[in-house]
Amino acid sequence: MELMKTAANSFSLANHFLIAMPDMQDQFFRESVVYICEHNADGAMGIIVNKPSPIMMDLLFDAAKTPTPERFHGQWVLMGGPVQVDRGFLVHTPTGSWESSLLVTDDIAMTTSRDIIIGLTQDNEVNKALATIGYSSWSAGQLEQELAANSWLSVPADMKVLFDIPYKQRYQAALKLLNINVANLSGLAGHA
Repeated sequence: MELMKTAANSFSLANHFLIAMPDMQDQFFRESVVYICEHNADGAMGIIVNKPSPIMMDLLFDAAKTPTPERFHGQWVLMGGPVQVDRGFLVHTPTGSWESSLLVTDDIAMTTSRDIIIGLTQDNEVNKALATIGYSSWSAGQLEQELAANSWLSVPADMKVLFDIPYKQRYQAALKLLNINVANLSGLAGHA
């Protein structure tokens, strides 16, 4: 497992996928792939990248009173997690310069400010993007405990899985990054 080292001499799972184990009890996270945007001594936050919300991207552009770009027609806004489900979050590349963004890598950012909606209409502003309502978070040490309890697998994030593969295929695609077939996972649960 390749982890990014932080200044506190601990490891960060930022820019990694968390893949829910098949025996995940939490129905919200069952069969989820979570893209981790931030992970430090205070906790972690990320977005689920494979579960649609009841909202289409067209609604975001309607609210901004701008036509929906062709590349976003018919796409779902994803259900990013159970926290702040009344707010939108956009993970995108390149990072750009927006009013409120969290840099995940040199190329990927998570933006919460409305100015990016206009940026999505410009081909040279945002290359790839996915939108969510809500996000997922873990308090200090909570994610580490869940990993130790074999609730999640982790793997460095892959841009194709994050942005290009249809959301319904992202769980299997993320597992393939680890060369794992979901049918083989039930035997792994409970083993360190």
